[in-house]
Amino acid sequence: MFSQLKARFGGGMALGILAMIMLWLIVLVILPQFLMVDYSFRPNLLPREVGGPKDTYSLINYETLFGNQIHLAIFAKTIWSSVLVTLLTLLVSYPLAFYLAKVATPRQAALCILLLIIPFWINEILRTFSWYIILAYKGPLNAMLLALGFIDRPIRFLSGDTGVMIGMVYAYILFMIFPIYNAIESLDMNQIKAARSLGAGWIRTHYRVIIPHAKPGIATGCIMTFMLAAGSYAVPALLGSPGSRWFTQIIYNWFFEGGNWNQGAAYAFLLLIICIGFIALVMRVFKVGLGDIAR
Repeated sequence: MFSQLKARFGGGMALGILAMIMLWLIVLVILPQFLMVDYSFRPNLLPREVGGPKDTYSLINYETLFGNQIHLAIFAKTIWSSVLVTLLTLLVSYPLAFYLAKVATPRQAALCILLLIIPFWINEILRTFSWYIILAYKGPLNAMLLALGFIDRPIRFLSGDTGVMIGMVYAYILFMIFPIYNAIESLDMNQIKAARSLGAGWIRTHYRVIIPHAKPGIATGCIMTFMLAAGSYAVPALLGSPGSRWFTQIIYNWFFEGGNWNQGAAYAFLLLIICIGFIALVMRVFKVGLGDIAR
């Protein structure tokens, strides 16, 4: 990496770029994670007791989760729901990414990308509130479905996980579309034409030609979407019901309402471990490495 930067920018500039990258990684990524791990193994003590005989490392904060059936159920539901959000986002994003990369003209693709990006110029909280209005019991979506005769009575989209799922698919769709779009765009169109000329249908062409080529993009999109969904707070807080709490809401309560940073750190660290495990699983399933994802 240094040799490439040196060849492009010169030795001094290359050292400066690497120094800034290392500073960013150490200060904003590595040190906070080490502090979180350290907090998670320590008890919640009064300031005067920190460093005293009670300030010892233990697994008490982790035992709290596995001893609390409600929190454990919310944790499991959050992971499963995040996987479901990832799959739904992939199903929505893949056809659109293929259309942008191989079907649409450059002008059409530019217009579609612009239409996708413009809503994200608005703050995530405001965009989530807009979905709260759309999905409300007497909101425009129910009004339209009633007017078209698809339903006899309004649907409570905001009761349960339905509203959260819809909001998350919308909130993180760009993180799935663009990696897949970049991967498919690099595919030579002649390979698709050759498969079609040899008698392969569209489903077989996608399965044997396009999807294998787009695996790094699909893996990247799945990883980013899952991690954002599992770590989301705003969407489930605004679109969820009391019975659809997200694990991040429990972590927030430990930190800012319960004042127990040590317990919150243990919960957050467990969520981080699950996210790392999901990354490893996706890389294994798609048979890609970190270098493939980084591209």
